[in-house]
Amino acid sequence: MTCPIILRIDLGMHIRCGLTYNGLPLSIFPIGVIGGFVSPNASQLSALSGLFSPAVFREIARKGHSALCARLFAQAGVECSVRETVGDAFDTAFSVLRRSGFRNEYVYRAALTQNILLGTHSLKSACMLTEFRAGSCKADLAILNGTATVYEIKSERDSLSRLSNQLENYKKVFAKIYVIAGENHIETILQSTPVNVGVMCLNRRNRITRIRDASDGASTVCPVAIFESLRSDEAREILSSLGIFTPDVPNTILRRVMRDAFVGLDPESTHNAMVKTLKRSRSLAPLAVFVERLPQSLRSAALTTQVRCADQERLVEALKTPFSVAMEWN
Repeated sequence: MTCPIILRIDLGMHIRCGLTYNGLPLSIFPIGVIGGFVSPNASQLSALSGLFSPAVFREIARKGHSALCARLFAQAGVECSVRETVGDAFDTAFSVLRRSGFRNEYVYRAALTQNILLGTHSLKSACMLTEFRAGSCKADLAILNGTATVYEIKSERDSLSRLSNQLENYKKVFAKIYVIAGENHIETILQSTPVNVGVMCLNRRNRITRIRDASDGASTVCPVAIFESLRSDEAREILSSLGIFTPDVPNTILRRVMRDAFVGLDPESTHNAMVKTLKRSRSLAPLAVFVERLPQSLRSAALTTQVRCADQERLVEALKTPFSVAMEWN
């Protein structure tokens, strides 16, 4: 079967292709082929990354349009046909970011969201945490199902200089630790990390392969570190579930009183109570219908960027806007 191709070269040395990549439409970029695909320049790559920022997502949800979004699409050089929508344009932009060499942290989060949270698990049975405090670090992404698993992202553009410290902090809070990285980092990570740390690779086809399994370390977590990651209501609920009464004291000393109580807790019991509590308190299940209505490229953003329920419908409708109309947003 022959697939139609639309090519256009203008005075700015741009190329427009009507083909698709990984099921998503290709975009328009200055000529400069890498690995057989047209390559964006540094300015365009920055704009493409910015399109998936919380600022853009929130502005579209709040207003039903976004001048920032239109400006970034223009800076990135994205063009769509008259029949394509803003949602199509986001998929186009994402298809370029997914190419090996251009991938940023959002691409890795999206892969984990789609393949593990929504693929292996579901929003009803698991929850996802991002930028979750663990000791002196913040975890890129953690998924809580029957246990707590943290995923540290190391994209092709990232340095590994902080990895050792990050792993030391993560093991105080999470039972399982995985480092997910591009192919260029895998050998170094395998050689420089403990064997109980799992290693995953996001390969050139954007598939996650498990290189080394993570060991379960629930029995060696630190209850105090877990406490310091929690909100006060969550800490109180965990203590209650473990049969420990929290006295009625002023808020000014409540955290200190609860921290003292966590000092003597059993690590594994504390970890299991944390998983149960956070799955309830930070459940993403109410977002299930909303997420299903979004382009696949924006599902990770929907699960990590808070928007009001009243703004969700506005966002969905805005994504149906013809791209040509959206480029006039101001």
